[in-house]
Amino acid sequence: MKRRTFLTATTASLASTQLAGPAYASGSTAKNYEVVARFWGAMPTGVTVSRRGRVFVNFPRWGDDVPFTVAELRGGKPVAYPDAEVNRQDASDRAGHLQSVQSVVVDPADRLWILDTGSPLFAGSSYGGPKLVAVDLRTDRIVRKILFPPEVVPANSYPNDVRFDLRRGAEGTAFNSGGSNGVIVVDLATGRSWRRLAGHPSVLADERFLPVIDGEPFMVRPAGGEPTYYETGSDGIALSADGTRLYYCPLSSRRLHSVSTDVLADPDATDAEVAATVEDLGFKPMADGLESDDKGRLYGGDLEHNTIWRRSPSGTYRTLARGSDLIWVDTLSVASDRHLYAIANQLNRLSPFHEGKDLRRKPYLLVRLPIDAGRSGSCERPSADRRPRLSRPLGDDIRSGFGRFADPGRLLGLNCGNRSVYNGP
Repeated sequence: MKRRTFLTATTASLASTQLAGPAYASGSTAKNYEVVARFWGAMPTGVTVSRRGRVFVNFPRWGDDVPFTVAELRGGKPVAYPDAEVNRQDASDRAGHLQSVQSVVVDPADRLWILDTGSPLFAGSSYGGPKLVAVDLRTDRIVRKILFPPEVVPANSYPNDVRFDLRRGAEGTAFNSGGSNGVIVVDLATGRSWRRLAGHPSVLADERFLPVIDGEPFMVRPAGGEPTYYETGSDGIALSADGTRLYYCPLSSRRLHSVSTDVLADPDATDAEVAATVEDLGFKPMADGLESDDKGRLYGGDLEHNTIWRRSPSGTYRTLARGSDLIWVDTLSVASDRHLYAIANQLNRLSPFHEGKDLRRKPYLLVRLPIDAGRSGSCERPSADRRPRLSRPLGDDIRSGFGRFADPGRLLGLNCGNRSVYNGP
């Protein structure tokens, strides 16, 4: 999630504030979900699950003690992934180390992609920090880095959730929310990225948005200062099952929109052409992350009511899970085991929202619930007329951190069936 609204408060108070005593009751009020893991250390935000059931999580560096920002759960405990060294924060080698990871996603080819904001403590980023990193889950090796240029991810922006469509383009396309309130598109074959919908009304926070969470109006409440509205724009994103629409929402909003991925993925499309394809889909509960399944349904958390909901293709909503311990449902992830996984991390109890007092009560939770569907996305190619035009040939040098390859597709090869993920340069 993009958290620019409490950058100063987080930097000044969260890093130096200790957890307060118990302030809230916990415990499930429904039995239709199970706790997969409990986190007693740093606060997680993201989760993803591989085809073989490996579970990965991430911990952004927002002020907690974060020895590693990406982890695999082994025996129910987080272990640095892919290793401790790459997780070491190093401002002198931003491209070579993970600085502060906001999201982890296993794509339809069963590769782990890591979204590094490059902005610990929301202090701003420099080139090499904001990046996408791909890990081959067969070898646990980093096989790709795509660095975001400053014109796509400015120093004061914060890249957020990411989704992948491997049917689009020569080697697939990534869509990322954030980046100064907009959508970032990445051509995975060339490494080229561009930003769309920047400043469009559909990606902006609702004016004077005032939700009620944990029984009180949710605002930024600095110690010794006046409360202000929590204003965070584009946040959750999800792809439609057929890949033709990207759903998205501001965090400080109860609205849902979608946009054509055909136009988003065209690097030559104008802002006006992209905006012309935006559809207002009306009300949705206040949610952080979004997720989709292979039946065309959307999922999210209702932050004001401690629930997880599902939206049907017709636009109707159904509550799937409710519990007093589902406090701030952050990332959701549909897995191939036909379960929906979700992180509940109590973000609303951070010190910037409570006059410098950190009211989080550990543990943070990873839960899952059964659903009658799998994750959306596949490796089937769209027809030729649906593929966006490539601006340069595949052999061109890309900002990937790996130099020039005669055939980047060989490095990034689709793993649909028995085809290899990584054959070496």
